[in-house]
Amino acid sequence: MKKLILSFCAAALLFSSCAHEFNQVFKVNDTKYQYEYAKELYARGKYSQAIMLLNDLVTVMKGSEYGQECLYMLAMAEYNNKDYETASTYFKKYYSSYPRGVFAEQASFYSGQSLFMSTPEPRLDQTPTIMAISAFQEYLDLYPEGNMKEEAQKRMFELQDKLVKKELLSAQLYFNLGSYFGNCTSGGNNYEACIVTSQNAMNDYPYSELREEFATLIMKSKFKLAEQSVESKKTERYREAEDECYGFINEYPDSKERSTAEKYIAACKKHLKD
Repeated sequence: MKKLILSFCAAALLFSSCAHEFNQVFKVNDTKYQYEYAKELYARGKYSQAIMLLNDLVTVMKGSEYGQECLYMLAMAEYNNKDYETASTYFKKYYSSYPRGVFAEQASFYSGQSLFMSTPEPRLDQTPTIMAISAFQEYLDLYPEGNMKEEAQKRMFELQDKLVKKELLSAQLYFNLGSYFGNCTSGGNNYEACIVTSQNAMNDYPYSELREEFATLIMKSKFKLAEQSVESKKTERYREAEDECYGFINEYPDSKERSTAEKYIAACKKHLKD
């Protein structure tokens, strides 16, 4: 217990000493000294304290030999401090202010990387995801053979997967709503909405790993739509559903949903024969 108290007291004294030193540096009227101290704080991982100094220094040092490094270090400190939105803003400011700067390529990449780190889960609004894709695309346009080209491309694929999952969740929701009409305020049908959403996703993301899941939803929706159609539309829609099932089997012969497709085909044939 005695050792624990002594350790706590030593830590408190050290913290007090460091805080006093930082306050002294913060008050010193010597920007070069403050800048070197900020660099030391950054190197030691004291990002919050480094940010406090750099926020003031970045304006003072603009146009000087330290201006570029100061702004880039501030952006990286915000990034390492996990304030990704602010970091992205500073990275953009860097490569806008210094398009041929020493850190221009890194700043362009990390502008996208910062947005990437703050993108939400697929169920939420994906505007930040679209912004991150745009930022990485801008990096690739500016630096087609850049050092972080492969990483930027990998990130773009990951972000596109998130957009695809968002579309899949929307399509699944429409399918699950089925014959419920409370949300169809402008006419239409949930199964039709599921088909359109799925088809658009397959066109927009032709190489997605979720392609089969969209195809499954289209097949099931077309059959359900045929079942619930008025008599005048049943024959046409059962034919469309049957064609969709055959197309599904041709494209995904080993699918776990093949038995469902075969069951639907039998039901379609029975109706068309009657």
